[in-house]
Amino acid sequence: MEIVPASPAVWDAIVDLFARRGGPDTPFCWCIFWRVRSKDFSEASPASNRERLRAIIEEGPPPGLVAIEDGRAVGWVGLAPRSEYPRIERSKVIPRVEGPVPWVVSCFVVSRDARGRGIASALLAAAVEHAREAGAAAVEGYPIDPAAAPVGRVRDTAAYVGTRSMFERAGFRIAAETTSKSGGAPRVVARLDFA
Repeated sequence: MEIVPASPAVWDAIVDLFARRGGPDTPFCWCIFWRVRSKDFSEASPASNRERLRAIIEEGPPPGLVAIEDGRAVGWVGLAPRSEYPRIERSKVIPRVEGPVPWVVSCFVVSRDARGRGIASALLAAAVEHAREAGAAAVEGYPIDPAAAPVGRVRDTAAYVGTRSMFERAGFRIAAETTSKSGGAPRVVARLDFA
């Protein structure tokens, strides 16, 4: 498996990954949810989200990384400076943490047939390295904490932001609690400072 920046050269593989049945929200979002205002996202169609992601990829810099195995995309991680995510910048439920403005690991997509093999963890490690090489001073994510969910098992689609334990294993510290939830599980602010 290799992990490469999202580029026009791997667009068809990204389309194939996002279009596969990995969860009901995956084809609709196209990694655009955090990049637009709530109202704009509500009014958007899956096709317009797809075209928006394509335009972002064509314009560059890469808005994420893609895990490729045997010529096929098996995973995606969204990644960009926080300023690229207006919904996070204006969030009333995800607090800002003191320190340098971070890059954000916004979401993960792992093909259903590739789950359970550590691909999301590999994507997170690659995202951290990519951000460091691009000059980031810190990286943040907003993973869910399934152990703190009020009801049993959390749906896979709720974990599109990753899990607290995955971020902690990657060396992130839990910098803040949030009032944001996904699938009933609370999100936390996970942060890794490079300095």
